[in-house]
Amino acid sequence: MNILILTDNEYLYKEFQTLISSNNYSAYNFDFYYSYNNINFNVQNNCEIKPINLKREYIEIINNYNLVFSLHCKQIFPSELVDRVRCINIHPGLNPYNRGWFPQVFSIINKLPLGVTIHEMDKELDHGPIIIQKEIGIYSWETSYDVYQRIRDLEIKLIKNNLIKLLNNDYRTFRPGFEGNINLKKDFNKLCKIDLEKKVSFKDAIDYFRAMTFKGYRNSYFFDEDGRKIFIEIRLEREEGEDDQ
Repeated sequence: MNILILTDNEYLYKEFQTLISSNNYSAYNFDFYYSYNNINFNVQNNCEIKPINLKREYIEIINNYNLVFSLHCKQIFPSELVDRVRCINIHPGLNPYNRGWFPQVFSIINKLPLGVTIHEMDKELDHGPIIIQKEIGIYSWETSYDVYQRIRDLEIKLIKNNLIKLLNNDYRTFRPGFEGNINLKKDFNKLCKIDLEKKVSFKDAIDYFRAMTFKGYRNSYFFDEDGRKIFIEIRLEREEGEDDQ
């Protein structure tokens, strides 16, 4: 059985590699790819993972693979591919809430549930029959970065506990009772620019800044009176107490 793993997340790539190397998956052949336009993916002369363009190479995938996994892939899957090959998406959100870009950012801001969803892919974005999903809470002291770390760990846990069933199509699916909402990259980009004249509560302001704070990235910003672009992030520190013991 030939399986294509497409990921643009180095952490998930390494964790998945560790998973299949430490277990008996000799009956399966795994090939790893990342998006051709992901200039930030650190290959480090690793010949085991290669770039791929789904739009141009989907016919080769159809002809050579029985199953495709998407682990935080930045490409849109062509309808011809998802119609012909079973494609499974590992999505860092709780479908159908906040489908699309950066679910944890929007869940902090719009107070909608968050979690991990493993689902079969169809023609729509982060849409299709759900195989497994698990909700997580968002703590008041967490930034987007903090929540994302827990999401990644949960994704690996769910993959590890269910990989054989996923590979063998040994599962049942269900569909949510409503379509939910979608956030695109342009929606996130709109969030980044701060309207200095907008009146909000302290709670909503804190939620906005913690949603937009992600280690290594400069997201939210405003322009000062001299036209200089000023970036903002927030630091939250929880007071240690008896509940931590």
